Amino acid sequence: MKVVIAEKPSVAREIALLLGAKEKKEGYLMGNGYQVTWAFGHLVSLAMPDDYGINGFQRETLPILPKPFLLTVRKVKKDKSYVRDLGALKQLNIIDQLFKNCESIIVATDAGREGELIFRYIYEYLNCTKPFERLWISSLTEKAILKGLDNLKSGSNFDSLYHAGLGRSRADWLVGINASQALTVTSGGGVYSLGRVQTPTLALICKRFLENKAFAIEHYWQIELEHNKEYLDFKSLSTIKWDEAKKTDNVLKTIHKYGLASVSALETKVINEQPPLLFDLTALQKEANIKLNLTAEETLTIAQSLYEKKFISYPRTGSKYIPEDMWEEISKLIRITEEMDKFKAAVAKMQMGRLNKRIVNDLKVTDHHGILITDKIPSALSAKENAIYEMIVYRLLESVSPICIKEITNVMVQVSHYDFALKGVKLLDAGWRIVKGNFSDEDKDPIQELPTLKIGDELKIKAAKVVAKKTKAPIIYTEASLLSAMENAGSQIENEQERKAIQNVGIGTPATRAAIIETLFKREYVKRDKKLLLPTEKGLKVYELVKDKNIANVILTSKWELALQKIENSESDLVTFEKEIEDFTVSLTQEILDLAIEVERVPNLICPKCKVEKVFIRDKLVKCKDEKCNWTQFRNICGLQLSLVDLEALITNGKTSLLKGLFSKSGKKFDAFIVMNVSGETSFVFPDNKKKR
Repeated sequence: MKVVIAEKPSVAREIALLLGAKEKKEGYLMGNGYQVTWAFGHLVSLAMPDDYGINGFQRETLPILPKPFLLTVRKVKKDKSYVRDLGALKQLNIIDQLFKNCESIIVATDAGREGELIFRYIYEYLNCTKPFERLWISSLTEKAILKGLDNLKSGSNFDSLYHAGLGRSRADWLVGINASQALTVTSGGGVYSLGRVQTPTLALICKRFLENKAFAIEHYWQIELEHNKEYLDFKSLSTIKWDEAKKTDNVLKTIHKYGLASVSALETKVINEQPPLLFDLTALQKEANIKLNLTAEETLTIAQSLYEKKFISYPRTGSKYIPEDMWEEISKLIRITEEMDKFKAAVAKMQMGRLNKRIVNDLKVTDHHGILITDKIPSALSAKENAIYEMIVYRLLESVSPICIKEITNVMVQVSHYDFALKGVKLLDAGWRIVKGNFSDEDKDPIQELPTLKIGDELKIKAAKVVAKKTKAPIIYTEASLLSAMENAGSQIENEQERKAIQNVGIGTPATRAAIIETLFKREYVKRDKKLLLPTEKGLKVYELVKDKNIANVILTSKWELALQKIENSESDLVTFEKEIEDFTVSLTQEILDLAIEVERVPNLICPKCKVEKVFIRDKLVKCKDEKCNWTQFRNICGLQLSLVDLEALITNGKTSLLKGLFSKSGKKFDAFIVMNVSGETSFVFPDNKKKR
């Protein structure tokens, strides 16, 4: 009997159906010589400090360096402690019995670093020694699964992938546990969380936010001219930027006096604009955030759902290419899209005999190729699933279409001794842009046709006006721009040799970046303001404490990701990486423990409702110690965190100072006082004395 283990029940059912294992049992399916079982993600994880008999959050126990690391059944939070997940334990016992009684194992967890780790942790925890083979597929279609089952690979072929996952897991444990506990101990109040990847990401957000706030806006003025020739209207803009409006007004008078501009320089060039490559996960998440306002986590969830329904290939990929042997499948996939009403017009415009092979590159295909649709036509999709699926289809059609050819003309005209610039963009061959009919990136190269011009031509000035402008502050991150910053963190290195060594290496991997961002929200370090990601007061406090430490260094994190890639590619070993992480953990923990943190005075406050008991003050809320009274006040009100000073004023005096920058449910900003009545109920009082509950 062979046991097949999948990552989740839905995938197990698909495989079982193809293997003829149709008999339902408790925790598995059976038949035709197979038993097909499943995990629920990580059933087994690294043990926590208390599993080693260590009382956490004590200076004398830090740093905690397990030798060896222990594994434990997944734990869930119950009341104020963590207990073993009974559902995980039950399934693990079923898997244990199946492994003990089988001849061999087929590993069918997701074909990637985390999928490999999920299985290996179970295998190691159960002390299993049975031989195992790997099902390595990029799609859950019947064809892909059957092909994969016919070409099972030796489990040992993926040892380096496992070691990379193990290194990542242990590094996150060592840095996260020790740094978080050290900062919590040093702060003297509140619980703080630091991490190998979450803290550099928080640093990116906070640094950009502070740069934006500190930016000194400078005003400047330019002059815009309007021209007309050969029945075409076009505009030119002065190359000089004046720092005073009065100076610009004087120049404008001169312009009006002349009335004519002459062409002083002209350059025309033809550019070839390559089509975009296929989506990898990060690119899909960025596009979905920009176009659909979806979070990275939402996009990943939707893409995973489409994958499990067999409509797209494996989404957690870091590649935008396909191998040579897949090229013949592309025309078949395009023909399938032609059967869907949405894409008929787009496919009809394509030249099937001129398909662009730019996406074919064996060397740039990692564990999985770029995201593709499958040969299964989708049905019963939700609105968001449909939107993501359409994005993937359009990207496929664009990626294999011909180049877009544009003619760019840069012209300089002169009035008196003042220079004015204009740019013409003419479409010679739409190429890939015909797929969606979007012929330009408006911010970059808006289409502007110019008449025939030559040096010396005189252009009548139809109108001239002063245009007031101002310098722009560094833009606060959205999820799309943050994903780009995480993806390209290595590009920030000044040393050219180091930068080349880790180019295209960032913070986290395509499969983990969404989870990293979500962690910052869970920790209440970051909040959303529409599309913008803003640090909270707590997030800024953590950043100020550790911004000069290596744990906040995006370059160091990029180097670690590069080291993990080398382990995965058998170019480096796990022992060396773990020694480096352990040494780093020891020095980092001591650095944080040595921090001199000014602890904010926590006031002793009496419950405003029962007038007897004192209150607990926590990060999220304030609560009466008497459970019968049960008075509670949340600290986050309309997007603003109440400080200890405001809490003391509210509970002691019944009114806060004027709070600025509150947000209504409709997203509008407002200022207000918060007042509390004798029963401990709060309401807003606005500066104009209008009251609103």
